[in-house]
Amino acid sequence: MENQNNTFSRLLSLDAMRGFTIAAMIMVNFPGSEEFVFPTLRHTKWNGLTFTDLIAPVFLFIVGVSIAIAYSKRLREEGPKGDLYKKIVIRSLKIFAVGMFLNMLPGFDFSDLRYTGTLHRIAIVFLVCAFLFLHTNWKQQLWTGITILVLYWLAITLIPTPGLGKVMIEPGMNIAAWVDQQYLPGKMWQGNWDPEGILSTFPSIVTGITGMLAGRLMISSFTPNEKSNYLMSAGFFTAAAGYFWSLTFPVNENLWTSSFVLVTSGFASMLLGVLYFVVDIRGKKSGIAPGVIFGANAITAYVLADIFALVFYLLPINGKTINELSVNALINAGLDPALASMLYALFFVGINFIPAYILYRRKIFIKL
Repeated sequence: MENQNNTFSRLLSLDAMRGFTIAAMIMVNFPGSEEFVFPTLRHTKWNGLTFTDLIAPVFLFIVGVSIAIAYSKRLREEGPKGDLYKKIVIRSLKIFAVGMFLNMLPGFDFSDLRYTGTLHRIAIVFLVCAFLFLHTNWKQQLWTGITILVLYWLAITLIPTPGLGKVMIEPGMNIAAWVDQQYLPGKMWQGNWDPEGILSTFPSIVTGITGMLAGRLMISSFTPNEKSNYLMSAGFFTAAAGYFWSLTFPVNENLWTSSFVLVTSGFASMLLGVLYFVVDIRGKKSGIAPGVIFGANAITAYVLADIFALVFYLLPINGKTINELSVNALINAGLDPALASMLYALFFVGINFIPAYILYRRKIFIKL
C-alpha cells in the first residue's frame, strides 16, 4: 500500500461531508417546535430509518476515515508509540468530558446526570478504533467488525431477557436494555433504556471500522477514479446486505442493529464516493464552502449549538422563547407549522455558522 497521507490529509470532500453532517445534526436536534416536525426529521421510535437516523452513523463513519488518514504514517514509524497512545486517550477523555458538560446543561443537576450521549459514543468509538487501526491490518479489522455484528445479532435475537423469560426486541424489553438497567450508571434517556447504552456501543464501533476500511482505500495506490468507484460499489453492496439482513434483524438505530450498521455505512460510503468524485476528482467546489467551514471545527460547532440553545430555546422574552415567537410568527404568516419549524432550525444552523466562519477565517482549528 502506497503512503499518500500528505496528499489526503485535507480531502475537501471529507471536510465537506463532516461539516454538512454536523449542520444536519444541529438542524434535527433543534427544531423550531418539537410539536411540529416533518417525520423524516425525527428519529424513528423503533424499527425503521429516517434522514435523522443516518446522521450519527455517518459521522462515526467519518471518524473512522479520519483515523485511517491521520494515523497511516504512524504505522511505518519505528520506535515506541507511547506519546501517540497518550494523545489518543487524552483526546477521547476530552470529548467524553465535553459530552458530560453538555449533559449537565442548563442546571448542572448532578443527581440527574446521564453518562451517555452523542459525544460519549464518538469518544469511545474513536478510542477503540484508533488503537485497533494501529495494531491490526485491514483484514483483521474487517473480521473484527463481522464478528461483532454476528455476535450482537445472536445476543439480541437468542438470549432471553431476564425477568421476562423469553427473547424480546421491544423498547425497554430486550437484553441490551436489561444490561443497561443492571450496569449503566445515572439517568437513561428513555427511562429504563438508553439508545447509546452499553451493548449497542459495540456495533457502533463497527461503524467506525467501516470508515477505517474506506480510509485505507483512500490512502491506497489505486487511482482516484478507482477509489471513487470502489467506495460507491462497496457502499451499494454493503447497504444491500444490510437490507437483506433487516428482513430477520430489523434496521433499528436505538439498538444500533447489525443491519443498521450495514445500511448506514453503505450509504456513507456511497456518499463519500460521490463527493470525492465530484469535489476532489472533478474539482467542482461550488456550494461546499459551508460544509468545509463547519467541518474544520465540527465538534466545536456541535458544542456551541448546545450553548446557543440556552438563549434561543430557553431564555423567555415576555413569557415566550425566541424559537416560540419566531415559529408562531411564521405560522401566523401562513406557513405550514412543520415548514416553519424547519425554517427556524435552519436559521439556528446559520447562527452557529457565524462563529464557525470566524474561526475558519482566522485559521483557528480547535482539536479536542
